[in-house]
Amino acid sequence: MDVLVLDLKGLSVIADFFIICSGESTTQVRAIAEAIEENFSKKSIRPVGIEGLNYSHWVLMDYGDIIIHVFEEETRAYYQLEKLWLDAPRIHVEEKGHN
Repeated sequence: MDVLVLDLKGLSVIADFFIICSGESTTQVRAIAEAIEENFSKKSIRPVGIEGLNYSHWVLMDYGDIIIHVFEEETRAYYQLEKLWLDAPRIHVEEKGHN
């Protein structure tokens, strides 16, 4: 939930896009990260690296030009990663299926 895509092109050499989203619990964070990895894998897209799955408070998934951050809600509120990139354009994403 609360999906945010930051366009970092021209602002960072780290990646072109950051995708930031949240889960309500560490179990949900892990499930989200595993679903992302599975769906990308079906398209033969492999991560450069994945960090944080053991504890699942913050999972970082590096896909080269795209870095995905899956946060547990409290951890996202604490780090406020999106505030580090206030000048980055935001891309609207419609969320499906969250009640």
